[in-house]
Amino acid sequence: MDTHQNAPLTPKGREAMVRCVIEGGLSNASAARQFNTTPKTVAKWVKRFRAEGVDGLRDRSSRPLSLPSQTAPATCAAVEALRRQRYTAKQIALEVGVSPATVSRILRRLGLNKLSALEPAEPVRRYERENPGELIHIDIKKLGRIGSVGHRITGRYPGAVNRHQGIGWEFVHVCIDDASRVAFVRIMANQRKESAVAFLEAAIAYYAKLGIHIERVMTDNGSCYRSKAFRAACKRLGLRQIFTKPYTPKTNGKAERFIQTALREWAYARAYQNSDQRTAELSSWLHRYNWHRPHGSLKAKTPISRLGLSEDNLLRFHS
Repeated sequence: MDTHQNAPLTPKGREAMVRCVIEGGLSNASAARQFNTTPKTVAKWVKRFRAEGVDGLRDRSSRPLSLPSQTAPATCAAVEALRRQRYTAKQIALEVGVSPATVSRILRRLGLNKLSALEPAEPVRRYERENPGELIHIDIKKLGRIGSVGHRITGRYPGAVNRHQGIGWEFVHVCIDDASRVAFVRIMANQRKESAVAFLEAAIAYYAKLGIHIERVMTDNGSCYRSKAFRAACKRLGLRQIFTKPYTPKTNGKAERFIQTALREWAYARAYQNSDQRTAELSSWLHRYNWHRPHGSLKAKTPISRLGLSEDNLLRFHS
């Protein structure tokens, strides 16, 4: 049970109140005035304390001990059996002889109120390319521009005016290599085809600098990725473009998961005074992610460790 942090009658508060009566000699009425409650409530907790001790001061379920009007277990079993035969709620009500509302409550309690619940759970299909460069995932995250520290830090109280409304958006284009999880990020002015192509070219150049030759690129079905310009860029760069299954973001799960990490550890990690300050922090965070941050899917190793680069390669990259 959730209890307000300033509530006077938490279990500790009840104990203090009861001891004022039993050990301090206060009357129920005096204790009620002191603890801002009623004499009847004080008497209830005193009675419980005398019978059960401190354990009697804990919250109890308000569920009644008996439910005479509860639907019979045999009826519930019949409803479940018919539902598993894919009967609709109205068909079940007619067969069993109860109201549709009763059937609805039973199905909701059983977790079968939707027919889709009868389908077997789809197995989790995890995959990982064997070599870096075989497949990269690309996606875009839209972030609101920062005019000053906002409600994520200061909170938003009722009636507050959103001073940042209409300030605009920034578009964070992200790319992550399937095998190594080495990522590349750049903030672009928009999510149009020109920006998507420019980001793709920059990403390919970044991975080439690390000695990675990209073969395939996976994107969602956004208009910028479906454009002729993006397809032409893929062809020019020797890439095979793969599209995710519509309305199934988990197909591009590595990019989606990387976006969550970037939001938590970079975009929302601190109180930035403005968008420029947040953008300036991106390169440092991305370097930590690729070169120093242990990755859970890589057995606590860094993404860059999967490239097998020598010390000379590392020095050349940083120079």
